[in-house]
Amino acid sequence: MNTSYSLKCLGSGEVFKDTDLQLESGKSEKPAFLRAVYDEKQLNPRPDSAGLFKFASWLPVNREIKNSSAPVTYKSSGLAGKLGLDNLYITFSGYWPKKRAGMVTGTFKECEAYSVCSRLPENFSDVLVVASAGNTARAFIHVCSKNNIPVAVVVPERNLGSIWADHDVNPCVRVIASGGNSDYFDAISLSRTVCSLPGFVPEGGAKNVARRDGMSTTVLSAVTEIGSIPEYYFQAVGSGTGAIAAWEANLRLLGDGRFGDTKMKLMVSQNAPFLVLYDSWKQGSRDLVEITPDRARDLSDEIDAKVLSNRVPPYSVIGGMYDALAYSGGSVFSVDNKEAANAGDLFKETEGIDLAPAAKVAIASLQQAVKQGEVSRESVIMVNVTGGGYEKIREEGNIRLVEPSIVVDPNADNGSVKAAIESIF
Repeated sequence: MNTSYSLKCLGSGEVFKDTDLQLESGKSEKPAFLRAVYDEKQLNPRPDSAGLFKFASWLPVNREIKNSSAPVTYKSSGLAGKLGLDNLYITFSGYWPKKRAGMVTGTFKECEAYSVCSRLPENFSDVLVVASAGNTARAFIHVCSKNNIPVAVVVPERNLGSIWADHDVNPCVRVIASGGNSDYFDAISLSRTVCSLPGFVPEGGAKNVARRDGMSTTVLSAVTEIGSIPEYYFQAVGSGTGAIAAWEANLRLLGDGRFGDTKMKLMVSQNAPFLVLYDSWKQGSRDLVEITPDRARDLSDEIDAKVLSNRVPPYSVIGGMYDALAYSGGSVFSVDNKEAANAGDLFKETEGIDLAPAAKVAIASLQQAVKQGEVSRESVIMVNVTGGGYEKIREEGNIRLVEPSIVVDPNADNGSVKAAIESIF
């Protein structure tokens, strides 16, 4: 498998072939994303048996990695009935065998992990470096371990409780923890130090077109089930990369021409009081609000959905979260822990599956939108349920925590950090 596509710099307009896993063009005057431009202009899914790669014609991949699972979309009756909605569609990414959802890490981050790893050439011999607050780490540990892809996964030490697997982890995977009171941004900073070593390559986060287009399969799943582009898209966000991916999918679907001309309104939510994106959007500027590292760490401690605590999300960059919200006329919601917990209970009661903390935030934001009259009974609504099924995973699997190969003192000098990292590879 080798999808035919080019890369376009959204700042300079330059279009070029993806010859070296580029993350940026270097020719834009301002920070700008690249975007994949596919030769295939219409969405033509393959059989369901292909997993995530049923959408391969709109994924920037060089090969197909086996055993992936695609997001599953179904029309809600239980939750929809409680909320008084006629056209509510749930796109579920997690573990729910009854719905044929087989993401064994319980998170839609598997979509990006499979896509990113499939962008790598067959002869890739470097070590991929991935920074994560938790869910992305589990996904890359799973995919890289199963496919013998060397990876260094960098996480905050205090988030290690969410780093688990249902199998013995391949030695090609190394977990590096940023110690003490480090947060996700500290993990990103440490990952940059790791990438300065020879033979280590940054995965790239939101800059990686494969990460965004992997996550865009949630919208492709919804559209193939609904038959049209939804009017509203709900998701809880930390970096907002999944919502940016949804916007890009919307643009491609408009170009397809067979699914209507709807500009899908992005309805994104954050877990209060960690509200960097919420506050930035409310101030009406593409400038990101400033927050001190210590304040960000304190706020992260207060929220249940830890994975939503990104203090430097891709908001201002050309093609980033600001542009996605502005294009779609989007809204940003604030959801506290109690609202999220109640929403999770309601979802389990009405739909029959437990949700990840971030997905609970998304359901709570849908409740807010209904109460505030931002959506109508007839609205066609997609909710991106970004994780769930943890209870079934624990029941069926032999879950074990993945221990870090090393815990790095965030105050250590670069030289000693590099020497310590090299010693574990």
